[in-house]
Amino acid sequence: MFKFLHKTDASGLLTSRLFDEKSFFDAFAKDVNDAKKSVLIESPYLTERRALQFCQLFGRMNKQGVRICVNTRNPRHHDKTLEIQAWKAIAILRDFDVKVCIYNDMRHRKVAIIDSTVLWEGSLNILSQNNSKEIMRRTVSSELCDQMLRFTSITKELRWYNWSYI
Repeated sequence: MFKFLHKTDASGLLTSRLFDEKSFFDAFAKDVNDAKKSVLIESPYLTERRALQFCQLFGRMNKQGVRICVNTRNPRHHDKTLEIQAWKAIAILRDFDVKVCIYNDMRHRKVAIIDSTVLWEGSLNILSQNNSKEIMRRTVSSELCDQMLRFTSITKELRWYNWSYI
C-alpha cells in the first residue's frame, strides 16, 4: 500500500532518550559544554531569565570557537510582556556573541542541534520555559540531525545570514 522512497538506518534511535522540564536543562547544558563546533537552537520564545541562565556558558563556548546561533520569533509578534522579555533576552545573548536570527514566520519549532550529531526536539521552549509540563527528546544521530536541517530548511536560512552551520 505504501512505498517508502528512502531507506533509513534507525540505529540512531537506540540512543534516544526523553527528558522533562526538570531533567532537560542540566543534560542540555552538558551537551552545549561538550560542543566542539556548533550549537543551533530554535526557540520561538525567549526570556531574560533563561538567557541569563545560559549566557556565560554560551560566551565561554564562543571563546572556544564553538559557533552558537539562536533562531527565534520576531518579538513584535508576542504580547507586550513577552515582547519586552524577548528583546531583553536578545540583547543579553548578543552581548555574549550569540548569533540571534529573528523570523517573522517562525511557528512553534523547538529544536537544538549540537555538532551536527545531537538532536533535541520536543515541546519545550529552550530559552523561555517556565512552570509548564514539557518534553524533549535527545537523539544522537548525524543522519537525523541532517534530516531535521533539510526538513526545516534551517541550513538554507543560515546561509542567508552568512553563517555556515556544517
